[in-house]
Amino acid sequence: MQPALSFEQAPPISVPYRFFLTAPLFGVVAGLLLTWFGPAALASRWSSGALAMTHLLVVDFMLQAMCGALLQFVAVAAGANIWRPQLVAAVVHPLITAGAVLLASAFVLDQPLLFLMAAAVFAVALGFFLSVMAAALLRTPARGMTIHVLRFAVFGLLVTLLLGVTLASTLGLQASGMPLLLLINVHVAWGLGGWALMLVIGVSYLVVPMFQLTPPYPVWLTRLLPAGLLLVLALWSLQILAVRGEAQSWQPIVSAAGMLLAGIYAATTLWLQLRRRRRQSDVTFVFWRVAMLSLLAFSASWLLFDFLPQLGSHARAPLWLGVLALPGIFLSVIIGMLYKIMPFLNWLHLQRIGDPRRPPPNMKQMIPERAMRGQMRLHFAAFGLLLAAVLWPRLAAPAGLAFAASCLWLEWNLVGAVRVYERFRDQILAAGAGRES
Repeated sequence: MQPALSFEQAPPISVPYRFFLTAPLFGVVAGLLLTWFGPAALASRWSSGALAMTHLLVVDFMLQAMCGALLQFVAVAAGANIWRPQLVAAVVHPLITAGAVLLASAFVLDQPLLFLMAAAVFAVALGFFLSVMAAALLRTPARGMTIHVLRFAVFGLLVTLLLGVTLASTLGLQASGMPLLLLINVHVAWGLGGWALMLVIGVSYLVVPMFQLTPPYPVWLTRLLPAGLLLVLALWSLQILAVRGEAQSWQPIVSAAGMLLAGIYAATTLWLQLRRRRRQSDVTFVFWRVAMLSLLAFSASWLLFDFLPQLGSHARAPLWLGVLALPGIFLSVIIGMLYKIMPFLNWLHLQRIGDPRRPPPNMKQMIPERAMRGQMRLHFAAFGLLLAAVLWPRLAAPAGLAFAASCLWLEWNLVGAVRVYERFRDQILAAGAGRES
């Protein structure tokens, strides 16, 4: 049973929009960084360029969009009362932005002080955000698996934050004796699995059937996925931290179980899409389909690297997985959802302030279909170039330029949606003032 939607609980439209409009800009910066560093950025996962780009995408593009979406989704889908959402957004948004700039600069410039500053900023910003989200989700009277998975995702972000602050502080203080590689692996697992994928799973339980007109996810799967993923992450964390990197016979079993769960989720979503009631495919549908195919490719690649250690030990193997995970899975889902969320929020808020005699434009008029499809094709082209650049680093510059251009086009489309909202809002308010006078 899914929670009833509570549109009256939605925060002011400026709350999610400030996050959504900032996110693509850091994708532009990440693409330009790849162009600047060129093949050197793809030498290994530990190059300063690769680390800076990864954190620009994960910490600002993804985190900005996901925090903005949570502030909206938790209020509407969970019926939760979020404490002073405008204040939360006004504090968290600029701090996350500043933290991302500090962290990326720390990797590029190799300045310990910047790591310490980034750790402090993120501790304050996300500590505040998580406190508000946790209070809202724990107090809501709504029930359903979506609510439980959102709680798991917030917990996953908390673990990711604690590990990230520990790592940044260690780098800033240049402390010795810390098992950095082990902490990094656990940090990445919780960030991508416990936070990002968990949130995607929780949101998909509601939005895939609603927006893509598919049958609901099987009840057994909605219960298995979050609990199984949380168990896998806990075992992964314990076995790595306990043995300090020494391989154990059951270690491949744990990772294989995680990849199997991810693969089952992706395959089920693709199966549901094939059974949708409407055969016409919009951009959100295509973005989700590519994201699920990328998740299947990620799981298969991980298992292949485990099965063939000589292949998995190659310096570029983690980069291949990173490209599949970030532009392939998570950015595809985020962009697809932005193209659905922003037109819907425009329509919802214009309905609230509108006159029945002056109905707002429909959702398809908020962002031109041609512009969305053009940006989608460029995103997929950039994704393909990024995968190719992992194998042939000489393609790094064109891949970076294509990715930067796709993010810039996304920003342009989102700004256009805001302009449509503002234009019709002003017309409605002006008409109301005219009638009153």
